Amino acid sequence: MRISIVIPCYNESRTIRTIVDRVRAAPVANKEIIIVDDGSRDGTRDLLRTQIAPLVDRIIYHDVNRGKGAALRTGFAAATGDIVIPQDADLEYNPTDYPALIAPILEDKADVVFGSRFVGAGPHRVLYFWHRLGNQVLTLFSNMFTNLNLTDMETCYKVFRREVLQKITIEEDRFGFEPEITAKVAKLGVTIYEVGISYHGRTYAEGKKVGWRDGFRALWAILRYNLFR
Repeated sequence: MRISIVIPCYNESRTIRTIVDRVRAAPVANKEIIIVDDGSRDGTRDLLRTQIAPLVDRIIYHDVNRGKGAALRTGFAAATGDIVIPQDADLEYNPTDYPALIAPILEDKADVVFGSRFVGAGPHRVLYFWHRLGNQVLTLFSNMFTNLNLTDMETCYKVFRREVLQKITIEEDRFGFEPEITAKVAKLGVTIYEVGISYHGRTYAEGKKVGWRDGFRALWAILRYNLFR
């Protein structure tokens, strides 16, 4: 099977080369690497054009910053693999987890796999209590409407059979993507698995972008895509 890895990035000049090297080294065969630069202004584009273009299959440039959801929508449309994996560019998620993430799909047990930061024995950097609590609240709220028993709805690692993605229209441009895609996957009635992953979260000083406004947008997205779509 061909594995498409879609990397949305925005102002990640400090980490983009490292994550590309890690994705290339990930222990899965037949990889397609697609980067979507979402209007970066910090030198990321220069690195993509001069250093990274020869290392990946495709780079797509947004003229302006449109958000993670918009970047993933662009990348998913370009993916040609049988399995599609979103990969953040900020080094919080480790591509060495790919084999565990795709295993339930390769074994024909799952159509979608969520990588949970809160189950399993992988190493986890200890960071913000309120972020963890907020994630738990959002996951609980999402589960109440989807009737799923996920432990980490907000995870980056949501791995899909490509034919599942082709049945979904992504509407959210920013971080509302996570609850939106979860609601729409649940409505399809496909088989979902969850596996534990490692996690090396970063601080705001290191460039973390998610804030409290994104939490409120996620709450609205949970209601919108479960009740009104």
